[in-house]
Amino acid sequence: MHDTCPGCQTPGLAFAPHDHARCAGDVMALAETHLKAAGQRLTPVRRRTLEILLETHRALGAYDVLERLAAEGYGRQPPVAYRALEFLEEHGLAHRIRRLNAFTACMHPAETHAPVFLICSVCHSVAEADGGAVFGALTQAAGSFAVERATVEALGLCPACQGGADAA
Repeated sequence: MHDTCPGCQTPGLAFAPHDHARCAGDVMALAETHLKAAGQRLTPVRRRTLEILLETHRALGAYDVLERLAAEGYGRQPPVAYRALEFLEEHGLAHRIRRLNAFTACMHPAETHAPVFLICSVCHSVAEADGGAVFGALTQAAGSFAVERATVEALGLCPACQGGADAA
């Protein structure tokens, strides 16, 4: 596992080294503030689900989250994880990574942003990078077609895995 963060400590620089505990704590505090302003709250299972997603910068499948929740006494039925993940995604606190059929914590909750996901094909780390320019180009290319939502997922090698590839 790498200790990396998509732009938290170094804006625009995915996979930059940082203080991960601070990063996760800052995101959790922003999430709580955002939900309170929206008249919502993090129930214990929602909070724990977000904490699990914030532990690493890897996307986790719903069943991976469910296993963790079940081991901690939150229930073993799939709706437990799916409802929590759906809530987090709906409120901009998590993103679904379609390529991996998994979820990752949003590193910029409560901000209107257009993320691009950088996915390492070796270790499956996921970085959330600013995709404003990409979405601007997409909107321009779409012409009169009104783009409502788009997900950009780029597959490649993170710096740590590039180093491993060089050594091989």
